[in-house]
Amino acid sequence: MLTLRDLILQQDPDISETRKYGMPCFYYRDKILCYLWVDKKTKEPYILMVEGRQMDHPKLEAGDRARMKILRVDPNKDLPLDTIDDVLKMGLDLYRE
Repeated sequence: MLTLRDLILQQDPDISETRKYGMPCFYYRDKILCYLWVDKKTKEPYILMVEGRQMDHPKLEAGDRARMKILRVDPNKDLPLDTIDDVLKMGLDLYRE
């Protein structure tokens, strides 16, 4: 979780963090970019992208969510750094445009 936090914060100096709904929440300037959380059933961490519906990436899952998508991270494997980086950049690009 701490490594995921660091990866998110390293994306841009304008990203800040706080807690919202009991979850670590990351803002890009004044807009919520993503949350970091652990799935209650699988106990695996994931990054929840707030504007996920506008993002088209094969690793993002919508599930029953209308607006958000998640990127699951298997804690028993090496972090998919390229995938995490791609997803976070896609999310940031939505706010930069």
